[in-house]
Amino acid sequence: MIKNFFNEFKTFAMRGNVMDMAVGIIIGAAFGKIVNSLVEDVIMPPIGWALGKVDFSDLVLKLNEDVSIKYGAFLNTVISFIIVAFAVFILIKAVNTLQAKMLKAEADAAANAAPTTKKCPYCCSEIAIEATKCPHCTSDLK
Repeated sequence: MIKNFFNEFKTFAMRGNVMDMAVGIIIGAAFGKIVNSLVEDVIMPPIGWALGKVDFSDLVLKLNEDVSIKYGAFLNTVISFIIVAFAVFILIKAVNTLQAKMLKAEADAAANAAPTTKKCPYCCSEIAIEATKCPHCTSDLK
């Protein structure tokens, strides 16, 4: 029973879509690190400098000695999220545009293709264009 369970799991894990998802998660994690560095090391320092040499990661609201709210770190995280969401939006928009172009090209090619079938004038069945006898009603075709 356990061997069967592991065989099923192996079959599931080796499917293409599971492997694609794993690669996507790994690349997404790496992309998240890049965006996080972009926000914390490139975007926020000039903004902090322009606002009077403020380091956003150090912005804290102390409620008492033990409790503090790190709203600067939260602000960095929100900006990282907005950048990632925008990048995903651009990626999906590009993929959708590409898919639409490919579908249109396929539809145009199908529309321009020479017909391969015709209708039998007697029984109105779809038959091969080269047919001289209808396979459905056995009528002789002209």
